[in-house]
Amino acid sequence: MPRILLTEDQADQRALYHDVLTDAGYEVWDAWSANEALELFDRYKPDIVVMDIQMPGMDGVEALGRILDKNRTTPVIFYSAYPAFKANFLTWSADAFVEKTGNPEELVEAVKKLSRDKGIVIPIPKAPGN
Repeated sequence: MPRILLTEDQADQRALYHDVLTDAGYEVWDAWSANEALELFDRYKPDIVVMDIQMPGMDGVEALGRILDKNRTTPVIFYSAYPAFKANFLTWSADAFVEKTGNPEELVEAVKKLSRDKGIVIPIPKAPGN
């Protein structure tokens, strides 16, 4: 089962994205901060990282740099409510940028596409109610 490291400082959004990705068949570890994400990255070696950009303390852009210093092959998706970050060249090292639109399925589709592109086995989604 592909492993996702999800970093989101807003508890309600983190829970929503966790549930949607879990329902899509991914194993998901949650981090509420970039510092926690870096600790979990070292511990669990995720297949894909989903990272918010705007967070208290270290932001997602700095965390991306640290992740790339550790491992340049793990794909990273920036997931942000601020589309202006997409034009910031510092975000271009991420493998994908998904704007938070209120439809978490867009994130799932981005994870699936990146999984296919990187040769990560895509899980079979859980049946509703299971």
